[in-house]
Amino acid sequence: MTFQAYLDNIEVKTGHGLGHGHAMALVHVITKGAKIDPKHVGTSGSHRDDSDTLWLDGKANRPQ
Repeated sequence: MTFQAYLDNIEVKTGHGLGHGHAMALVHVITKGAKIDPKHVGTSGSHRDDSDTLWLDGKANRPQ
């Protein structure tokens, strides 16, 4: 699951069974901000993100 997907799911699942990965995504944003390491961008695999900047303004507001 990508960092962004974890953040999107936190919004949906808040208070209803967040997993370890969701919690770690929150910790990352709180401690390091919205930027992620470029090694997670454009690589193959399930943890690939489209951008090195996470969208933090809500899933419904994210540009497609």
